[in-house]
This record gives sequence, structure tokens and C-alpha cells, in this order.
Amino acid sequence: MKTVRVVAAVIRKDDKIFATQRGYGEFKDGWEFPGGKIEEGETPEQALAREIKEELDTEIQVGKLIDTIEYDYPKFHLSMDCFWCEIMQGGLELKEHEAARWLSKEELYSVDWLPADVGVIERVEEEL
Repeated sequence: MKTVRVVAAVIRKDDKIFATQRGYGEFKDGWEFPGGKIEEGETPEQALAREIKEELDTEIQVGKLIDTIEYDYPKFHLSMDCFWCEIMQGGLELKEHEAARWLSKEELYSVDWLPADVGVIERVEEEL
């Protein structure tokens, strides 16, 4: 099975985290932490900063690794490095996503997370 390596940003502001709803592809409408694929020659941190700039026109500071989630989707294996992130500059402008929400600890399960992203929610919940 093909492995896809991606990164995800758990953007935290006060006691809330930023979640986005996919606007395209096989997993359209599912909720996720924003991010994307790691390109050849990039570190996970570099890939995450680039992806957030492309997808949300926002510069972030990539912080501590929360966890690496390993998840088998029907057509591929996903290896996702999830990092705590802070906004440095920009307004999280949705360029590829359908919607976005700031979620408090109590609201974490109020959206329909993609299966791989569910794996990091418990870790996030502990920190909020």
C-alpha cells in the first residue's frame, strides 16, 4: 500500500483550535487540521509553513510535534505529523477550504472529522 506523508497544523489561539472543512476531492466536506503533503527536500516544519501560506495566506510559527498519526485509508496509508502552531501574520483566508471554525475544548467533537484527524483530537483535548 502506498504511503502518503503529510503535515497538519493545530493552530491555537487562546483556548481554541482552528479546524477546516475540505472543499474538494475524495474527502470533500470532512473536517481536518489544515496542512498538506511534504515535498521532496522539505522538512515537515518547512512543508507545514508552506502549505498554510498557500492554503490560508497566513504565516505561522511551527511549534512542538503533538503526534504522528498512522492511518490506513482504503487506497493508501497516511502518515501525518501534527504540530502545534501559532499565527504570526495573516488572517486565515480560505483559499481551498469550504468552511472553517474556531473550536473550544467542548466543541471539538461538534464537527465531522476525517478519520485520521480523529487520532490527534484526544491529544489536543488534553492540552486545551
